Amino acid sequence: MKPGTALLRLETTRDRQGILDGAWWPRSRDIAAELPSLITELVRHVGPITRVGLDASAWDELPTRLSIDDRIVHIDSFPVGDDTVLITRGDRDHFSLLVVPPQATSDAARAAMAKAVEAGNVTGAEQILIDTGTNPDRPGRAGDAGTSENPTIRRDGAAGA
Repeated sequence: MKPGTALLRLETTRDRQGILDGAWWPRSRDIAAELPSLITELVRHVGPITRVGLDASAWDELPTRLSIDDRIVHIDSFPVGDDTVLITRGDRDHFSLLVVPPQATSDAARAAMAKAVEAGNVTGAEQILIDTGTNPDRPGRAGDAGTSENPTIRRDGAAGA
């Protein structure tokens, strides 16, 4: 997949009791190429997004804001780690998404995304990546990044990437 064609999965329960609300698999570390498709899909499913919190050290460059679909989305740098992105809808409604490393294999990414959206998941993003073999600190993990050219969102518990 090319940059900007990321995969997204969201937890389907209304109570949002798990640690994570979903998972995102960007195809590169270029936030200007990756973030627009993520925000567009999130807006379709959860409503307007006002802010995104990312760890600046995880991305090639981190602007302070981007115009996406004729709306300004503010980008904040937080030391959340490269395995997490924080999304703000409205003033105080926050979503936490697992970020699967771009170089993850399809199988590892599917496993990590499925774990992140399990109802009641209590495993943090870093541990999910370790458990599924997508740990970004492990050298030599580059591999199959998938073949689909269209953004995909899953709101069910089915595996798919």
